[in-house]
Amino acid sequence: MTGARRRAQHSAATEPEIALRRSTPDDAAGVHRALDAVARERRYLGFLEAPPVESVRAFLSSPGLVQWAALAGDEIVGWCDVRRSPLEGFRHAGVLGMGLLPGYRGKGLGRALLLATLQSARELGLGRIELEVLESNRAAIALYERHGFEHEGRKRAGRVLDGAPEDVLCMALLFEAAGGPPPS
Repeated sequence: MTGARRRAQHSAATEPEIALRRSTPDDAAGVHRALDAVARERRYLGFLEAPPVESVRAFLSSPGLVQWAALAGDEIVGWCDVRRSPLEGFRHAGVLGMGLLPGYRGKGLGRALLLATLQSARELGLGRIELEVLESNRAAIALYERHGFEHEGRKRAGRVLDGAPEDVLCMALLFEAAGGPPPS
């Protein structure tokens, strides 16, 4: 047996299986830990640390929220959510947010989370999903483009962190009911 094959077998034996499921308010502590870890990377999210656990619990209890979590064993290692706009005239739309812990990126997990969340958003009756993404987050932009999101705008120097300006891209997906393509 080759060394690479032994390492692959050892890795497969020691890595917990990944499961996807809908989040609940009882997941607040786990979502908080994952959210905080990604926020502290200072590269992907609009905030630099997670809000308090009780704020995360309140978010997970929000009407019009769909959130899927990825779990490695009992640990939440990623999430994807869409929150419906509460405003009259905008309730057909939701805002998407997502993140994965570093060791779980580039393995198709973001795609799986995105597709599950988009399907749930459609079932909720949403016709438009919008998001903002930092221009430097090329992997996320490519993921969104592959699944039908289109560029709608750019906030020039939308974020300035540590003295470095960065553009924020605005993207959206319209489902068939709203005149756009279905998620793939």
